Amino acid sequence: MSKNWTLVLVVAFALGFATKLYFDGQQEITHQQAQQGSAMVVGNDGVINLFDPQDSRIRILYFGFTRCPDVCPTSLAMLSGAYNQLDDETLNQYYPVFVTLDPERDKGEDAHKYSQYFHPRFSGVAGTTEVTEELAKRYGVIYQKTELEDSALEYSIDHNSYFYFVDNEGKLITKVPHTLSPDPIKAAMLQLTQDAKE
Repeated sequence: MSKNWTLVLVVAFALGFATKLYFDGQQEITHQQAQQGSAMVVGNDGVINLFDPQDSRIRILYFGFTRCPDVCPTSLAMLSGAYNQLDDETLNQYYPVFVTLDPERDKGEDAHKYSQYFHPRFSGVAGTTEVTEELAKRYGVIYQKTELEDSALEYSIDHNSYFYFVDNEGKLITKVPHTLSPDPIKAAMLQLTQDAKE
């Protein structure tokens, strides 16, 4: 009888240890993907890797949400203003992406449609809550949900406002703070374009 119990305990321990190793390995894979810049999000054309290594364009990430009453529309209008002042050769080196901070309400197609109101070259994406939190943490995006009493919207998202210029591995190159003029965005784009030529 004691031999059987010993065998059961050994098998149970072995299974528990093997299970722990498996899940630790899965967590390590997820961590490595995050470190390598992988960010699977949903856009207008389905699931994409925001940091596709085959796409060398510099990403211009803007974090907001489609129900934003003022800051997001103003910022995307400024980005559009910068785009309207630059030639195609310059613009082809950039990938402007609106990333929603409200994946609970904004789906990928919603974010994309919203971005298209401002410029036909803009894309919009939505990630899972986990991916959204990871991206926000990576670039220092500060945001929080604020409940709205007696409002059909139920809640809003308070957030800071920056344009993050990021390479195709997810590494931050530079960022431009909220602006009421397209000029700082345009200047950053021209500078990075010039740097790439040198």
